[in-house]
Amino acid sequence: MKKIAWILAPAALAAVAIAGCAALPAGGGADLDRETQQMLLTGFHDQGIAKMDRITDVDDGVKACNAADVAGKPLDDATARRIEETNLKAVKWPSDGRFLGDWKKGEAIAQSGRGQTWTDDAKSPAGGNCYNCHQISRQEISFGTLGPSLYNYGKLRGVTDPDSAASKPIVEYTWGKIWNAKAYNACSNMPRSGHMGNLDEQQVRDLMALLLDPKSPVNQ
Repeated sequence: MKKIAWILAPAALAAVAIAGCAALPAGGGADLDRETQQMLLTGFHDQGIAKMDRITDVDDGVKACNAADVAGKPLDDATARRIEETNLKAVKWPSDGRFLGDWKKGEAIAQSGRGQTWTDDAKSPAGGNCYNCHQISRQEISFGTLGPSLYNYGKLRGVTDPDSAASKPIVEYTWGKIWNAKAYNACSNMPRSGHMGNLDEQQVRDLMALLLDPKSPVNQ
C-alpha cells in the first residue's frame, strides 16, 4: 500500500523536540528555556507553508504535558481534567448534523500521510496518516502500533446503525476523538486533526464512515 510519512518539515520536526525541553520544571530550567527560545528564533525559519508558529505558538495544555514529560511524572489529575474540558469545548461538531461520509474516501485519507510540508500547496488537502499509528483494515499489511488496532472498531462497539439513538454516544465520541484527541486524553500523542486544521469537516466525516459504517471493510 502507498504511504508517505507526514512531515511538517525537517527543521520544524527537530524544533518540536527542542521545544519540549523549553518547559522544564522550576529549579534549573529558566536559563535553558531562554537558550532554547533563542535557538528556535535563530536556527529555524519560515519556509513555504511551514511557518514557525507551528512550534512557537504552543497552548498551555501542551506546555503542561511537556513539563510533566520532562519531569518524568504524570500530569496531575486536576490539570488533566482542565485541559480535557478546554479541548472538549473546542470540538466543532458537524455543521449539518451528518457524522458519516464515504468510507472509500476515508480509506484513502487514512492511507495518505502527505500534506503541509514546505513544498506543498496550501490548497492541497492533507492526508490523515492514520495507518502510521493504527491497524485499521485487515487488508492493509503495513501499519504502526503506537496506537491501538481499530479493526472492527464499529462492530466491537455494537454500531449496526450509526444513525440510531443507541449508537449516538460512540459516534459523538469518535468524532470528538478525531477532531481533538486531547478532549479525552490531556496528553494524547494523537494529532488534533480537526482542531489544528489538518483535516476539514468532510474528511473527518469520511474517516468516521471508515470506522463506523457497517459496510466498511473495517467492520467486516
